[in-house]
Amino acid sequence: MSDLELFSLQNPRIKSVIKLRKRSVRETEQKVLIEGYREILRAIEGGWPLLEFFYCTELFLGENEEALLEHCREQDTKLYKCSEAVFKKIAYRDRPDGLIAIAPQGSMTFEDLPDLENPFFLVLSGIEKPGNLGTMLRSADGAGVSAVILTDTVTDVFNPNTVRASVGTLFTVPIIETNREDCISWLREQGIAIIATSPDGSKDLYSSKLSGPIALVLGSEMLGLDDGWLKAADQRVHLPMCGLADSLNVSTAAGIFLYEALRQRLTTDSINQVD
Repeated sequence: MSDLELFSLQNPRIKSVIKLRKRSVRETEQKVLIEGYREILRAIEGGWPLLEFFYCTELFLGENEEALLEHCREQDTKLYKCSEAVFKKIAYRDRPDGLIAIAPQGSMTFEDLPDLENPFFLVLSGIEKPGNLGTMLRSADGAGVSAVILTDTVTDVFNPNTVRASVGTLFTVPIIETNREDCISWLREQGIAIIATSPDGSKDLYSSKLSGPIALVLGSEMLGLDDGWLKAADQRVHLPMCGLADSLNVSTAAGIFLYEALRQRLTTDSINQVD
């Protein structure tokens, strides 16, 4: 099947792509808009099927774009070759790299998770900003979490800014959306310690044990964790703060918590290997 060419800004297909910037349209059509080479590559690596692929050769930044196009042709993805004007119309980045894909939204449940020897979860409650969510997904991927669990979500997981901030790890990190009560119940059943992060936590991060089966729980940007999470916690942990501020941006804090947990887990693994 040959690639279709789009040169008119009034083409209905162009208008339908632009509509996917709206959350209501994405939820109705159950689609996600993916822009950028790394983001699309990780969607492919994560096994996400691409329904449509829009490209503009004049905007390509490297030499690897053709491999993505060939993958799409092999998968019978609909390809649209766009003029520069058309592509810039559908792009949501200031400096587009000539690649946009549309994929179906996906979802997971607890039952979809494999058996894990030493599970390590990041739980995010009431996160409001897509950029923060995407950044935390990227940190979770880097720290090797088993899954990210979103409870009482405010923002849209498939917001283009979440995709961008995650640098495509949205498609490689297992993500489960649920509510607080079901999440706490499942963690209890699995014997996973709930580590609530709070400025009022009784232990500082560096004196807390994070090497076993744990779920690190962070709350919303404005309010932090609610009483339900704090009461359910096995530990309440805080970050040492040496200045006037009593907390950090939630995505910054998440990165610090995740990598301290990773450090402890790597250290424990090394000790076990020596033993």
